[in-house]
Amino acid sequence: MSDLSEQIALDPTSFIGIPLALIGAVFLSLGAQFQHRGVVKVEARTVDTLGKGLNGKQLALLLARPSWVIGTLMLGLAIVFQLGSLYFAPIIVVQPLGAIALVITSVINSRVNHVKLNRKSIIAIVMCVGGVFLFVGVAAFTAVDKPVTDRQLITILIILAVVLAVAGVTFALFRRRIRAVFYVVMAGVLYGFVVTLAKVVIGRLQQQEFEWLTFTCVIGLLLAMALGAYFVQNAYATGPPDLVIAGLTVVDPLVAVVIGIVVLGEASQAPLWANLVFVVAGAIAVWGVFMLARNHPQTRL
Repeated sequence: MSDLSEQIALDPTSFIGIPLALIGAVFLSLGAQFQHRGVVKVEARTVDTLGKGLNGKQLALLLARPSWVIGTLMLGLAIVFQLGSLYFAPIIVVQPLGAIALVITSVINSRVNHVKLNRKSIIAIVMCVGGVFLFVGVAAFTAVDKPVTDRQLITILIILAVVLAVAGVTFALFRRRIRAVFYVVMAGVLYGFVVTLAKVVIGRLQQQEFEWLTFTCVIGLLLAMALGAYFVQNAYATGPPDLVIAGLTVVDPLVAVVIGIVVLGEASQAPLWANLVFVVAGAIAVWGVFMLARNHPQTRL
């Protein structure tokens, strides 16, 4: 047992983050289903905006839909559990565990809407979840949690500023041609930064450091969360909830994980074989998202 403990890079308390992340995934799945129902009902009763993005009136009507409000509250609980998991463990261990929400959402959506998933969609879901859990299985025994330096934080904020600019300009120029995959991928990317910045802020608070740079993190986090949330609602209007969850539980953690590995050095102690597994597992999961987008019986392409 002593030899095994020496091979585990994480402190034993870090494993507390795993069940918290799994509980958050359940709330994420239920919240997505309820929000999707609210968005579909609002869109059905207003002018069709497919490819144009939800307008201000539709966003206001969402607040009057009980299903959307319940879904939002559940997503709020998912965020609470997610932040709790990040308090205990590195990003690359707990964040990918949200993939379990994809399985739950797919089953619920299939039952609620009486839509039978085809063979290719099931294979895509297996690829998403399998790739993510392979990643987590290796990361749990090779990841390390490190304090974030000012230089690393500035790097993350600069990259986020570029991503926000690109997302905003792309949406403004091509909003009439945009479909679900764009919204799903961009929301996943933005939420990946939200998770990363949340982890940074938690770390700074643990270190009792809350200066202008940490405050800038909070502003960036809120901007990324707001734009990501808008893209998610548009994704619900143009695609099924399990496609949206596939993007959020694969693209989101992959972005956060890449930042965690490249910028924060959470995989600095991982051997070469582990890094190769990370690349292969990530590729499998991402390919699964695009397969699901192409083959899901409810996707509007």
